[in-house]
Amino acid sequence: MKMNPCELTASITAAANAVACKLSDDELALLAAVLVQLGDTLATIATQRAICENIKS
Repeated sequence: MKMNPCELTASITAAANAVACKLSDDELALLAAVLVQLGDTLATIATQRAICENIKS
């Protein structure tokens, strides 16, 4: 999937608004925390892969 940055951020904003409308404040806060942790973990994995790839090279 290839989008330009403006399309990507607009899509993410639309998805966030759609999800937020369906959740309570507590549910929304929990989902936000879970997604932050998911993003941080994915970034850690990507960084570790890059480091391992650089070591191989």
